[in-house]
Amino acid sequence: MPLRRTDRLFDILRLLRAASGPVTAQALAEALEVTVRTVYRDIAVLQARRIPIEGAAGIGYVLRHGFELPPLMFTEDEAEAIAIGVRMLARTGDPGLQKAAASVLSKVTLVVPDPLRDYLNAAPVYVSTSGAPVPARPDLPATVRHAIRDGRKMRIVYEDNDGRRTARVIQPFAVAYYVQATLICAWCELRRDFRHFRADRVRRAAVLDEPIPGDNARLMQEWLAQRRERADAAE
Repeated sequence: MPLRRTDRLFDILRLLRAASGPVTAQALAEALEVTVRTVYRDIAVLQARRIPIEGAAGIGYVLRHGFELPPLMFTEDEAEAIAIGVRMLARTGDPGLQKAAASVLSKVTLVVPDPLRDYLNAAPVYVSTSGAPVPARPDLPATVRHAIRDGRKMRIVYEDNDGRRTARVIQPFAVAYYVQATLICAWCELRRDFRHFRADRVRRAAVLDEPIPGDNARLMQEWLAQRRERADAAE
């Protein structure tokens, strides 16, 4: 669906402000999915409104430093995406993310115009709250995320489907949120392989001072490569 002109004008300002150098009309047209001629007209409208856009056709455009964007504007689809995304976080069973999402929504609603604020708070969407079980330690997903950001190993006590418990040292690199469960993706030093631990079956957990060798990006890349190889082998 084509963007309304007011939405396009805001997006042009957003793209110019984020750019490190001149942006051509062609690049803007491709980003906005409109014609180059439409971009030229929109730039002319913005310049007529005394927005400090400098440049010319064939050279590119820049937004003069110091210009402040107007209050945040979203299309109706974007507003609904925000509302749905915030509500869907309830399915993760991660209280920390749910609290953060509510905080994000409150910050967004403070800086948007009144009509959009009302729409964000009362968007015509419904998302069921059923989803992944909440871990016995509600702060566990947040603890794992912090360990990943800090590049630290963790020691956990894990209970399998048959009730057997094992103590393990893991190198976490991702948290995977599914409707059925929240999984901690990690290199398990006990099994010397990648393992997925259901957050609701982790009975004890502690972040260690010992750093993860290398970095999490390397573990993530190796894990993804392993998953691709297994998927290819299964075909």
